[in-house]
Amino acid sequence: MNKVVLVTGANSGIGLLLCERLLSQDTEGLQLCLACRNMRRAQAARSALLVSHPGAQVDLLQVDTSSISSVIAAAQEVKLRYNRLDYLYLNAGIMPNPQFDVKAFFKGLFSSRIVAMFATGEGILTQKDCVTPDDLQEVFATNLFGHFLLIRELEPVLCHAGRTSQLIWTSSSNAHRSAFNLEDMQHRGGTQPYSSSKYASDLLSLALNTHCNKQGLYSSVTCPGFVMTNLTYGILPAFPAVLWTLLMPVFWLIRMFTNTFTLTPYNGAEALLWLFKQKPESLDPQAKYHSLTSGLGNSYTRARKMDIDVETSDALYEKLLQLERDVRKKL
Repeated sequence: MNKVVLVTGANSGIGLLLCERLLSQDTEGLQLCLACRNMRRAQAARSALLVSHPGAQVDLLQVDTSSISSVIAAAQEVKLRYNRLDYLYLNAGIMPNPQFDVKAFFKGLFSSRIVAMFATGEGILTQKDCVTPDDLQEVFATNLFGHFLLIRELEPVLCHAGRTSQLIWTSSSNAHRSAFNLEDMQHRGGTQPYSSSKYASDLLSLALNTHCNKQGLYSSVTCPGFVMTNLTYGILPAFPAVLWTLLMPVFWLIRMFTNTFTLTPYNGAEALLWLFKQKPESLDPQAKYHSLTSGLGNSYTRARKMDIDVETSDALYEKLLQLERDVRKKL
């Protein structure tokens, strides 16, 4: 039987390149579903994939992970279409209204922190979040809770006796424990909602393994490295596009000294593809799988321990379950 693979945020960047690489691995053995918010862009992505893989089975699904009703409707559609789901790539994410500290950026360019600054955004990035119609913080809803609710809704097709299914998260090197507060998991009172949401996804992945492995459902976390995507370009909205062009030689030079500068979405999708080929039972639930690229441009994957603990992950899981109950009552 064909493997059924669903990818959120699949119409551009790392999500789209992941789909391209998956089809290059096994065009005939995959049933691929692009789950996107913007259907016009999703259709364009599907058409591009079919040009390079004419025989591929590529479906479209509309879902906005910031919207509770959209997630539930999309999950119902998935359960009508497929009787099983082998891989769920939780890739959709936003970093809205980034505030870029220009002074700190140029100061960092000429300091020993340059690699860490580019790799993690620490010290130069904050964001202004907003509230969704469901009264949730938008970054929290899009990057974490919408995906959590999607997993919960899809349990009937993800959990089957005698076989395994994989959840694979696109996290970030910007996932910092210091940005996350369990008592404010939506990050209503902070200025780093993106970092908080990504750290929360690391915690949630561990909790999902604790609670779902017995049902054959496994969760893993990846980091794409420093990649030039629409999200990256959006960090400097007031700067001319030529600035990125001027910075590229700097980035290529830095990559000679650090392997985290993957730069292209193709390279950034390396760990996502690598996990597709692994037996989930053999993976470390407390590891983040990093896409890395050598100075010569060779891509590979390496596991690194995450700064997380079981107690905090279980506490977050319980809070998310309570929030799920609360939003269902409102519906």
